[in-house]
Amino acid sequence: MQNTGQHIEQHQYTIGQLGKAAGVGVETIRYYQKRALLPTPEASSRFRTYSSGMVDRIKFIKRAQELGFSLDEIAHLLQLEDSQDRGAIRHIASERLAQVRAKLSDLLKMEATLSQLIEQCSACSTELQCPIIHALNSPSLK
Repeated sequence: MQNTGQHIEQHQYTIGQLGKAAGVGVETIRYYQKRALLPTPEASSRFRTYSSGMVDRIKFIKRAQELGFSLDEIAHLLQLEDSQDRGAIRHIASERLAQVRAKLSDLLKMEATLSQLIEQCSACSTELQCPIIHALNSPSLK
């Protein structure tokens, strides 16, 4: 789309409208403001109004949370957004990836243990204690 030099007016939202447009509750917006993830606008007339850009910012925050970023990490990413410091942004994302990989490793171990216990339970005589119950009663799973 070509810029014709005309001023394009951004839509202004009340906090309730912003929440609805972004798919979050008013309490979430206020919490993000408290955490300095969103600015708190000055009240114009009777209500504070938010620009349409805040919808995208909230959606960015929610997507980052879905990827496991903490709110502190998201705040840091938002600070880096304007600086174009891609190295710092990659560093934060790399740390998150390392955490995800560690969780995946733990989940794979849990899967293997549970699979093994279920197999042992199905092959176990009913006179003996169920291997699943026995394992859950022991101080540490192997």
